[in-house]
Amino acid sequence: MGEFWPVPEVLAFLAGHWEVTRSVRDLASEDAGHFTGTTVFGPLEGGGLLHHESGTFTWQGVPRPAERTLRFLPGPDGAGTADVRFADGRPFHDLDLTSGHWIADHPCAADLYRGEFTVRDADHWRTVWRVGGPAKDLVLTTDYARVG
Repeated sequence: MGEFWPVPEVLAFLAGHWEVTRSVRDLASEDAGHFTGTTVFGPLEGGGLLHHESGTFTWQGVPRPAERTLRFLPGPDGAGTADVRFADGRPFHDLDLTSGHWIADHPCAADLYRGEFTVRDADHWRTVWRVGGPAKDLVLTTDYARVG
């Protein structure tokens, strides 16, 4: 698996500032959008990282400010894993980057979010979320590049 870069300590790898570019495709309507901004993984009281993403999301030609916050907590299986939660503490997904590649599922009402995480090197990683359900058929591809 030469295309993946193993991460022995996921929280140490993620810590810091990242430039973010995301494409969003609605496979049913063929609409497309994009997000550009930054993500900061900063220390979280009690351990782990607070993920704060902010930038501009453009959908159907209309730009809007966008942000989200997640919590990346130490995982149950050692330093290579994390327990990812929404800002309010609800579970989102597990994350294990020890091989540099991971697939996670998140059921949300009638939809299923399936995320594929790929680490390219010490300063670049990608997520591809496929969202399917009765009202959604989306692909969200996000590239992260370390700042500094």
